[in-house]
Amino acid sequence: MAAVLAAISVSSELSSQTHSAVDNPPGKVRIGYCGPLKDIDAAKAAGFDYMEVRTSEVAALSDTDYQRLALKLARVALPVPAAYWFLPADIKVTGPHIDKDRQMEYLHKALYRVSRLGVRLIVFGSSGARQVPEGFSKKEAFDQLIDFGKRAGPEARARHITVAIESQRREECNIINSTAEALAWVEAVNHPNIQLMIDYYHFSAEKEEPAIIAKVKNHLRHLHMANPNNRVMPLHWEEYDYAPFFAALRQIRYHNLIGLEASSKDLQVDGPQSIALLRRALQQ
Repeated sequence: MAAVLAAISVSSELSSQTHSAVDNPPGKVRIGYCGPLKDIDAAKAAGFDYMEVRTSEVAALSDTDYQRLALKLARVALPVPAAYWFLPADIKVTGPHIDKDRQMEYLHKALYRVSRLGVRLIVFGSSGARQVPEGFSKKEAFDQLIDFGKRAGPEARARHITVAIESQRREECNIINSTAEALAWVEAVNHPNIQLMIDYYHFSAEKEEPAIIAKVKNHLRHLHMANPNNRVMPLHWEEYDYAPFFAALRQIRYHNLIGLEASSKDLQVDGPQSIALLRRALQQ
């Protein structure tokens, strides 16, 4: 057990010293890979700066498997400053059958586990958990999300984690579908550890204007990136109209993390190409 705790401490230290999700050096954007735990070795080999793990996957591990994960991360030396897939679909946060005690029980376990691995930011997408049941009041559902945020904020702060809400395309979720709606939720929760992120795949699907980036810059903590055509790795500048989005990011001098949440048939080939593309895009 002592060895396991030491491994977790090393993993956390690797992330906090030079790979903090909230204290990036200006001009140094780090690019990570979003994926399952089985992809850790592949992400490391592809040259990503960090791995963005799935919160619900880490929370569901047995104690033994969690200990093995901590040891592996220490051995591979791949930081995990961020996580996504915050809530499993059965931990409902909207609708007539929410269970606040179960929500808090999950939060305690999940935040404790990922924080010990070095996670400092969690993306709150979780479309299944926040999907509003048919016939249920959207206003009441939004109020439920605010209440959840107000309870999650102090828990996140205690673990030195920021929870960043993700607006999602309507085909995946029926609440918080725009950056403006995400900002409204953040402002209603009004907690320093509750902020927002932008996923370019959803951003593009909802035909959002890049001008919104300047309006939310004080709350923007994270980005996810993909080529919106089939949600694959972005490989070529001319494959999509990326320019307005990255121009807006350069205007606010964005220098936090970018997680590639995108599919690839060959991560060892596509990964380095995507990393190079994103670095050039932010330097133009």
